[in-house]
Amino acid sequence: MTRIIPALSEISAQYDALFVDLWGCVHDGVKAFPEAVAALQAYRASGGIVILVTNSPKPREGVASQLVQFGVSDDAYDSIASSGDSARAAMFRGMVGEKVYFMGEWERDAGFFEPMEIIHEPVNITRVPLPEAEGIVCCGPFDPMADPAVNRPDFLYAKQKGMKLLCANPDIVVDRGEVREWCAGALAALYTEMGGESLYFGKPHPPIYDLARRRLAALGSKADTSRILAIGDGIHTDIQGAQGEDIDSLFITGGLAASETKTGNQPDAEALDAFVTKAMVTPTFAIGRLR
Repeated sequence: MTRIIPALSEISAQYDALFVDLWGCVHDGVKAFPEAVAALQAYRASGGIVILVTNSPKPREGVASQLVQFGVSDDAYDSIASSGDSARAAMFRGMVGEKVYFMGEWERDAGFFEPMEIIHEPVNITRVPLPEAEGIVCCGPFDPMADPAVNRPDFLYAKQKGMKLLCANPDIVVDRGEVREWCAGALAALYTEMGGESLYFGKPHPPIYDLARRRLAALGSKADTSRILAIGDGIHTDIQGAQGEDIDSLFITGGLAASETKTGNQPDAEALDAFVTKAMVTPTFAIGRLR
């Protein structure tokens, strides 16, 4: 049974580190949530470590720069683990070939192709048109408002050629302010549905949690799994991923599932129970907004 709590401080002493989702928890894609930032600052002031674990396709430096723009101060976290970094490492190891077809917004996602010093002898990645490609690198749709089905013709061609699709962001949708947009995960799901092979590196898949633990260890922490709390608003990304890693979780119901959980200040208990039962994923705790 998921326990609804009034504030992070009610349970924070049980944990040495937090793995915190960003979009829908700390910001809305436009601006920071002041209460969430304050809660993380207070947790760090008490001695806890905050690792931001995000399905952003950006490298961690790009995520940090974006957080400044949104008004999230750097004293609210210790380090960042992004699906972008996890997926980039796979790309530079040649998992989808050397000649790749890129899907996304280049002005936003160009950092994905910047070299990674941690990769020994990286392959030489070249962006090419689809007919010349060996694989696909997907950071997101070309048009986040368009139905993913517009990609069916290209995906059919790619599948017939045996291309793998590297998904840099497993999220299906995200809310930018009041507008809901499609993410790379929706395209990868479509490609898989059509019989293609999609490779995932963000939540709920293991690689990003391995990266988060490495970021934690680099800070000198030896926190046991039982002393880590994952926080997020995606039931099938943040919460399912935490459950798969045997990590306790705090479900932010006022994000993607605000309507389904009837969240005002707090979720409706019956609606929350019905939602998690249908999802077949059970958070340890729940709260309307991170505070």
